[in-house]
Amino acid sequence: MAVLGSLIQEFNSCNMRYCINCCIHLLPNDLHRQCFKCRGPNHNNQKCPVCKGESKIPLYADSKQMKLLAVLEVRTDHSESWNGFFCLRKGKLCSLIFGLIIMTLVMASYILTGAKHGLLLIPSPFHYGAFTSNPSLMDNESLSDMKDHYQPSKMNISYVKDYPSIKLIIDTITSKIEFITRQRPDLEELRKQEPHMFSVIPNKFLPNSKNPCWYEEYRGNTTTDPYATNSYALYSKRFRTIFDYLRKVFWNHLYHYKDKHYRLRCLPHFYIIGQPKCGTTDLYDRLRLHPDVRFSAIKEPHWWTRKRFGIIRLRDGFHDRYPVEDYLDLFDLAAHQIQGVLQSEAAKEHGKMNNIIIGEASASTMWDNNAWIFFYDNSTEGEPPFLIQDFIHAFQPNAKLIIMLRDPVERLYSDYLYFASANKSAEDFHEKVAESLQLFENCMLDYSLRACVYNNTLNNAMPVRLQVGLYVVYLLDWLTVFDKDQILVLRLEDHASNVKYTMHMVFQFLDLGPLSEKQEALITKSPASNTRRPEDRSLGPMLPTTKAILRDFYRPFNTKLAQVLFDDAFLWKRT
Repeated sequence: MAVLGSLIQEFNSCNMRYCINCCIHLLPNDLHRQCFKCRGPNHNNQKCPVCKGESKIPLYADSKQMKLLAVLEVRTDHSESWNGFFCLRKGKLCSLIFGLIIMTLVMASYILTGAKHGLLLIPSPFHYGAFTSNPSLMDNESLSDMKDHYQPSKMNISYVKDYPSIKLIIDTITSKIEFITRQRPDLEELRKQEPHMFSVIPNKFLPNSKNPCWYEEYRGNTTTDPYATNSYALYSKRFRTIFDYLRKVFWNHLYHYKDKHYRLRCLPHFYIIGQPKCGTTDLYDRLRLHPDVRFSAIKEPHWWTRKRFGIIRLRDGFHDRYPVEDYLDLFDLAAHQIQGVLQSEAAKEHGKMNNIIIGEASASTMWDNNAWIFFYDNSTEGEPPFLIQDFIHAFQPNAKLIIMLRDPVERLYSDYLYFASANKSAEDFHEKVAESLQLFENCMLDYSLRACVYNNTLNNAMPVRLQVGLYVVYLLDWLTVFDKDQILVLRLEDHASNVKYTMHMVFQFLDLGPLSEKQEALITKSPASNTRRPEDRSLGPMLPTTKAILRDFYRPFNTKLAQVLFDDAFLWKRT
């Protein structure tokens, strides 16, 4: 401030004259006659009707206004005039010195702040406070709106693209990683959370079916629409054709016994639980071609993870919760075929086992527990007290689970290309990765790894889904309730290079019978499904710096995954 005061005093001593209307320097005794507003040798600002009231002039350096911090204003002294050309040159010199001093102070502050935080960028203002557990928060706000609510303020943040700077963030995250076994909830706690679900699904199933099936009494009549209230049919036009067909054949597939009507209900025998952009669609399409495999009426019902909580689309917030009956309706087509086998004379006489198995392929099942915070008590320091697998295991302790994974670095880029709507580029992806890493680091400074992975606020704030590639975190949580031999983990890289081999592994895992050469060729030689779109291929690969950053981020998680599975292929060193 002392330097600033002395500079201003220097300016005042020189009494620089300017034309207020034209903003140019005036030499001594220059009347600036070219300006019609400054005519006459005795022009006076106080008397001039145009200049009247002007008591301040902006400071200019070399004819350019300075806006470094703010406009410095110097009051004019109309009683004095320039004493010579020397004062003008001295004023310009003072202006230049003043500007250099301010710029030096700003740059010094910027560098010192960056050095303190390990980065030459402004720290993200996004910081996680207490987790909310109030379901009413979503009454007027969608999950996507929550991203806007919690995202960093709109400020000029410069994301440094060099590897060493962002590596500091990754090192902080890595230092906080702890793989701690979660505590499994008991059955009674689960019953309290979902009493209706437990009232509908029995604890015993038909003995002569591989699938968990049972008969449920149907109290309607021939004019009753059994799917009138099904939420899948109400909210999606795509599924109405399927339900129109089910209505027509529904009555023909009821089992009639002692003046009562019963319908066969079934849950899946196996689930393809993840991960997105890892080849689950291709695996689903090939398995559908097997004569003994049936799937739900739609590939991805997302019931366990979203629909049972009332989430239709993430951006739309919450709707009415889909009851378990709506989910069971999706397996009616398969149940009709299973019932046909069970009711055949040969099956009745010889107790023949039905070989048809039902599958479900929601790729969100493995990882998406974002809704827990709005429905379950948050008394576990940010970690969800109940997960999807707890409920599936409660009803189906013998369920089989298939997981398809790929290099998490490539998965993230594929995920970005598929879901980003506009302005996609390798540079934009890099910036989104940098921002997501900063947000993840902020969470890890205050919470456990599991709390951050299942943190809805964080997951909706990150512009790319880093958390989906943390495979081992989810797998370890599934292994707390299911045995290892109930889970088959595949790699997309292996599937892409040898489809026949991976499909044989799946057939063996599901205890499916042998196929004819023609049937096997149909399954294994079909073209790949859900490949990258042509317009996305034209964007090219991610930047090498981005790949190096993501390799470092995912490395400790891949290392743990390879240890759990006893397979170094899951290190993804060669991709």
